[in-house]
Formats: sequence, structure tokens, C-alpha cells
Amino acid sequence: MEFTAKQIAELIGGRIEGDENASISSFTKIEEGVPGAISFLSNPKYTHFIYDTKSSVVLVNEDLQLEHPVTPTLIRVPNAYESVAKLLKFYEAMKPHKTGIDPLAFVSPKATIGENCYIGAFAVVSDGATIGDGCQLHPHAYVGEGVTVGKESILYPHVVIYHGCKIGQRVILHAGCVIGADGFGFAPSAEGYDKIPQIGIVTIEDDVEIGANTCVDRSTMGSTFVRRGVKLDNLVQIAHNTDIGENTVMSAQVGIAGSTKVGKWCMLGGQVGVAGHLAVGDKVNVGAQSGIIGNIRSDQTIMGSPVMDSKLYFKSSAIIRKLPDLYKQINELQKEIEELKKGR
Repeated sequence: MEFTAKQIAELIGGRIEGDENASISSFTKIEEGVPGAISFLSNPKYTHFIYDTKSSVVLVNEDLQLEHPVTPTLIRVPNAYESVAKLLKFYEAMKPHKTGIDPLAFVSPKATIGENCYIGAFAVVSDGATIGDGCQLHPHAYVGEGVTVGKESILYPHVVIYHGCKIGQRVILHAGCVIGADGFGFAPSAEGYDKIPQIGIVTIEDDVEIGANTCVDRSTMGSTFVRRGVKLDNLVQIAHNTDIGENTVMSAQVGIAGSTKVGKWCMLGGQVGVAGHLAVGDKVNVGAQSGIIGNIRSDQTIMGSPVMDSKLYFKSSAIIRKLPDLYKQINELQKEIEELKKGR
């Protein structure tokens, strides 16, 4: 597919500087630009690449100030990063999608399959499952009994959805993702640990994307919830009976313990750990490798383990680096005080 700079500018509401007929057919990073490609520049650290890039078109922020003339056609937009995301989404939507059921797939006669679906080889759709219109189930995906998958959702290879779980519309589950495995519920006894049956489900709402090998456990009773618009990275663990609020995002290796509620529009960096039975408010930003052991109010930026206000954390970190010298100084002062006491 080929587009001109003019067509792209009209699509994203940009302003052209240069040749409006410049043709592009691919995307590439600005530092790896080639003729016929479109790149973008949003981070000032990469500005120097625009003077040498071979890309034919570059999306830039409206306020970008250039020190020298550039070769590519520029399309100025309020936010280059958002604009390239819009273009990539448009490009992805134009790609042809497979349809039909592979003869090597197993689809129960008691399942309901919508129109224009794709079910790949060795995929399994169990009794009572409902697959919405336009869904894609890639090879080896497994949909358990009574599962509901909303329209236009994508299950990549080896996704497993246990019985009874509910998946919303336009949900993307990446390879190896497991939805609805038993929650980690055991009662200690004299002979060891007795398993507590996990009879609930998982509910994934619309427009959620969950990364490879991430697990969302079914609830003991009721449902574990991943609310609309949530984005989970690879290798995230969401325990039983948790409730992840709308449009919250979590980076890789985050772990949320059971019965914890995370609010809307939160951002959790990589390897954040959250203890169980807690409440994290809305719009909370948590730095990587932080540990949350108590309730957190809304509209905070925190980090550390246990977490604290981010500014206080950085001040404390600066002091920690000086602790050896401070310890030495304290010892010296202590000796001076002892000598002064002797001289009385």
C-alpha cells in the first residue's frame, strides 16, 4: 500500500512542509530511515537524526525548531507520537484478516460461532462457548466450556481461557496468556494445605490488551475483573478476586495479590508488587520495583519499597549513597564528644 504525504496529512490533520506528493509504503525508525518510509520524531533526544535520515516523510511536533534544512517532507502535528499510533492503527486495520475454520480445529457442535471468524489449526472451542463476529482464534488457542468472547477479539497461539470466563469486545490476548486458572487459595491444616475450590470466573471488559504469558486468576467466588481499556504487559500476575480499574496500565512482571482493588488510570512500572486486600486509588503512578503494602490515595506518584512519595524517595536515595561518609563522620564526632567529656 502506498500513500502520499498529502493523504497522510489529511488523515491525521497535519500541516505539510515540503513535497506533498512524497510517496511512502512503509514505517521505520528515524535513525534507520530509508527512501519510501515514514518515520516520526517526538523525543528531543532523537532530534539530531532528522538531519541525516533517509526517510521520505517524518511526523514531527508542531513546535519543533530546526537548526538546519532537512531533506524529508515534514508533517507537523500537535503530538507526533499520538499521530503515528493513529497511522499504525489505520495501517493494521487495512491488512486482510483470515476467515474460516481450519479443518484441524475442533469446534463443539454446542458452541456458537459468529460471522467472519477465523479459527486456526488445533484451536479448541468447547461446549457452550460463544465466539462473537470477526474474532480470530489462532492455532492452539483454547476456549473452555461456557466462555463468551466478544466480537473482534483476538486470541493468539496458546491462549487458554478456562470455563465460564467472559471476554469483552476488541480484546487482544497474546501468546501463552492464561485467563481463569485457579486462584492461589489454600487453607493450612495439620496435614498440609487444603485446596479452597475457586468457583468464580474472570471478566475481561472491552478494549483490553493482555501480554504474552500473563495470568489472570479466577475468583474464589464472584469474579476477578479487568476493566475496560486496561493494558497489561507480558508476565504480569493478577490474582483472584482483584479488580483492575479502567485504563490502568502495568509493565512487565507486576504482581497484584488477591482481593486488591486498583483504581482507574493508574500506571505501574515493571516489577511492582502489591500486597493483598488493599485499595489503590485512581491516577496513581508507581515506579518500577516498588512494593505497596498499604492503601494508597488517588493522584499520587510513589516509589520505593515500601512506597513513599517519589520526591521523598529520590531525596532518601541521595542520602543513602552518602551513608558511609556520614557514618564515619558520626563516629569521629562521637570520639570528639568522649574526649571533651574526659577533659571536664
